[in-house]
Amino acid sequence: MQISSAGSAIAVDRVTKRFGATVALDGASFEAAPGEVHALLGENGAGKSTLVKILSGLTQPDSGAISIHGQSVTISTPARAHALGFRTAFQEISLIPDLTVARNLLLPVEPTWLGFLVDGRTSATRVETLLAELELEDIDPRAEVRDLDLPVRQKIEIARAISRKPKVLLLDEPTSALSGHDVEWLGRRIENIRQNGTTVILITHRMPEVRMFCDRLSILRNGKQVGTFAIDAVSDEEVFRLVVGRSVSAAYPPREEVACPRGPAPVLAAKEISVQPRLHDASFELWPGEILGIAALQGMGQLDLFLALFGMAPLDAGHIEIDGKPRILASPRDAVAAHIGISLVPEERKTEALALNLSGLENVSLPVIDRYARFGWIDVNSEWHAVDRVLARVNVHPRALYRTCATFSGGNQQKIALAKWLLAESRVLLLFDPTRGVDIGTKQEIYNLMREFTRAGGSIMFYSTDATEIADLSDRVIVMYRGRAAAEFRGSQITEEAIMQVALGNDILPKAKAIGGAA
Repeated sequence: MQISSAGSAIAVDRVTKRFGATVALDGASFEAAPGEVHALLGENGAGKSTLVKILSGLTQPDSGAISIHGQSVTISTPARAHALGFRTAFQEISLIPDLTVARNLLLPVEPTWLGFLVDGRTSATRVETLLAELELEDIDPRAEVRDLDLPVRQKIEIARAISRKPKVLLLDEPTSALSGHDVEWLGRRIENIRQNGTTVILITHRMPEVRMFCDRLSILRNGKQVGTFAIDAVSDEEVFRLVVGRSVSAAYPPREEVACPRGPAPVLAAKEISVQPRLHDASFELWPGEILGIAALQGMGQLDLFLALFGMAPLDAGHIEIDGKPRILASPRDAVAAHIGISLVPEERKTEALALNLSGLENVSLPVIDRYARFGWIDVNSEWHAVDRVLARVNVHPRALYRTCATFSGGNQQKIALAKWLLAESRVLLLFDPTRGVDIGTKQEIYNLMREFTRAGGSIMFYSTDATEIADLSDRVIVMYRGRAAAEFRGSQITEEAIMQVALGNDILPKAKAIGGAA
């Protein structure tokens, strides 16, 4: 397909990019008009991130052309991209964690005295004005970025890109860590800048947001463009078929119809546990063979809960029970121990779940490497075959046995993170936003893996920023509000509307006792 760039704010024409034997982009093309919000869709590994890196000046195409308002351009460096009016908010956040919010927002253009002394007063005024304009007054500009929750960091990443007044704004999975209110915030930001003529390129896997924000969408598959459509000219089912190259059946596996409780005692229970300053007197029970969904808006204590259950956050009050007996989990080593069997897939796979410079083999076997040790030596053959089997179970190519995790797409990285705990034969999976930033095909694989795990007697507690995902996957749902378990829903009670009503604090049930107890 040849793109005509006349009247386009940006036109990408037959761009190709190879990394060794891997063809990341294979003649990809699309165009967007001034003020248009244009979605780029595709599976992980379809070429979307490579295209973002090319437009951001982080890598250069092997062939093809890029035009801005009809003029052919070469984007050789990030500085050149900025000069042309491109700004990017990355999914893998590019903020400097040891600097404050204010300094991250202003770099590299902080106001100075005499050319080298930072003008603190002017900086503070400028940042306060910016945060107010972007409806982020609740963020402390003096806070260090490393101390902020992921959704807050994501909003700062977006705010920094918007603050540069771009001609073309690239948003790479901007809502992957955002809850409903934050998505609405992003919608207001997009509408505001498009009114000023900015073109927005939105890379996402979430169709509701595509329909909410976008004018048109383009689909990439295996590095090629397979179609561009007006939003109202194509159904979700057709989009999914074009994205994955096949028909997509029901998005969620059926909820298991089994009695509750399922066993003599819950496999995991929390008894009025507190982790200051966010988690307060939280109680729940998790039974064998069930998926327990945890629903909450940002900062309601859900992260502290998951970290406490994995031995990463010391309790200030209450206790944890395993199989009905009190246990102290002082570290992840305690949680992973065979007689406990608790594992965690955290929210940031690249920095918390995987060692990207190690192979998939090394990542998967690491928690149980002692299992393959013989007199101080690793039985490589046994390790290799065991990891090979579990990689096949999560549908990751055997090349992961020898290639580093950094070379795989986000979806495959997430499946490798899951494979690690399947090899460890965990009894309880703690999944914190497990489908963040992965495509519809990989999501379905993860959903099916979750059901397969509980069907075999395992237990899952998972949190998601997507309330629909919580509602459609969970056997039970606990909604957290201000650090407490505010309500519980089962079976037909589980609806997105009911969950959000409590999550917003509009229908708190102060007398709701026996959270997670017997039916």
